[in-house]
Amino acid sequence: MPSTPLHKFLENESKYSQEVFLRQPFNGKWKEWTWKQAGDESRSMAASLLALNIPRGSHIAILSKNCAHWVMADIAIMMAGCVSVPLYATLSGKAIQPILKHSDTKAIFIGKLDDFASQTNGIPSNITRISFDDYGINETYTWNELIAQHQPLEPISNPSPTDLFTIIYTSGTTGTSKGVMHTFGNFDTVLNLAIAEVQLPHRSVLFSYLPMSHIAERIGIELNGIYSASVISFAESIDTFAANVQEIQPHVFFAVPRLWGKFREGILKKMPEKKLKLFLSIPVLNNIIRKKIKHALGLSRATHIYSASAPISVDWLKWFDQLGITILQALGMTEDCVYAHFERPFAHRFGSVGKPLTGMHVKITEEGELRVKSTANTIGYYKEPQLTAELFDEDGYLKTGDICEYDHDGFLFVTGRLKDHFKTDKGKYIAPTPIETKLLANTDIENTCVVGTGIPQPIALITLSEMGKTKSKEEINESLVHTMNTINPLLEHHEKLEKAVVMKETWSIENGLLTPTLKVKRNQVEKIHQQFYPLWFEKKENVIWE
Repeated sequence: MPSTPLHKFLENESKYSQEVFLRQPFNGKWKEWTWKQAGDESRSMAASLLALNIPRGSHIAILSKNCAHWVMADIAIMMAGCVSVPLYATLSGKAIQPILKHSDTKAIFIGKLDDFASQTNGIPSNITRISFDDYGINETYTWNELIAQHQPLEPISNPSPTDLFTIIYTSGTTGTSKGVMHTFGNFDTVLNLAIAEVQLPHRSVLFSYLPMSHIAERIGIELNGIYSASVISFAESIDTFAANVQEIQPHVFFAVPRLWGKFREGILKKMPEKKLKLFLSIPVLNNIIRKKIKHALGLSRATHIYSASAPISVDWLKWFDQLGITILQALGMTEDCVYAHFERPFAHRFGSVGKPLTGMHVKITEEGELRVKSTANTIGYYKEPQLTAELFDEDGYLKTGDICEYDHDGFLFVTGRLKDHFKTDKGKYIAPTPIETKLLANTDIENTCVVGTGIPQPIALITLSEMGKTKSKEEINESLVHTMNTINPLLEHHEKLEKAVVMKETWSIENGLLTPTLKVKRNQVEKIHQQFYPLWFEKKENVIWE
């Protein structure tokens, strides 16, 4: 029998049929699906897709926040022999429409959403709609009606490793998103290798809340859950997130740097830095405080804690480490299917993204760009042969765009992004990422973008954190000046920050300044603000309020 995510699901469905696989909260109460129940619902939905004249091989989108039905819809798409096209639940109708058109989507699952009314016009009328009615959305066809009307599909599809599994449209910090094609075999290779090498626990408890439309959550939670026969629980809402994760206490936990910042803010609100340091310095209290904080964050039994999506400050890593929370990093991307570099719980180094998985070929160019080759690299961008050709070099290595270097022990460190480099009017190139990472150690800062095109020295555009917003202008001025004075001596002369500019507007997914994975869209930020750089640079103040 071939090895694919679907075959792995079938194997565990047979082995653990009556054990819980998925857990979904509704109004504070958990609804559970065993492996068999999830399999039966998925088979009935697969039969429904074929009955709706959606032929095998069709592309089917999923527009929903993470939930049990997201996973069952994905399994149903596999069982029907179709290809999944996951969409970020936060996309506007305007952003959804071109993806559905470009991907040749024939049907769409519409699920747990905050504002579907503003997205519905983005779905062309010729696409069949199936809604997850458990979350209050009732479209032409609904999940519960269809599975009640159709017997489980037999026989289901039997995919081979070379068959197309999914098309993942990148969240895109620059330019238009592209449809990354991956086969069943790509995911199977990565999951088998990563679970063994990173030593992810078998039969564990997982918690899902980061977008499943992103490859990190898709592999790390959904498919890892299938491969490791684990229980996947979901967050009900942003408001219940803290209570949900605290109740679950997962063994594996992913977060983006912005969330680690929120966690840190929350801890310091309850226990200011001086008091925390004092308590941690007293042996009797140290263990009690650490246990209490870890339990409150839902990390009391987490063995694998990862920060993903963007670089995290080394200061933050050290700060959490003193609490007994070791945050690991990895470096992968949609295009390499996360056949990538990983820190392991037993092999990590502050600021590193770890070492490559076995079998990955790596080279670093003269410009310092990391390039990778593996059996899990994308087979290309959907309908974009030219862009596919540009993604690989003449030796078949994928161009990651990351500027990296190895230390003498083989740990990889990311020093920037090739496309983010800019030139000041002195003709000097600046790599903004390391400077931004240092700035984010300041808890008053939520997001930052270091810029400098057309001015002699770089400046930092800054949005304030919730903690920062509670402080006076004078306190923020003092805080930012102190941070710049701390950072500048560590930088080359041409890199030193001249000013910090506090933005009026918060950067968010909604206003198009953050990606769905909460990375700053540099090109959009610059498009709005670049005209003001010379004006801000000429001002006398070190901190300017927009």
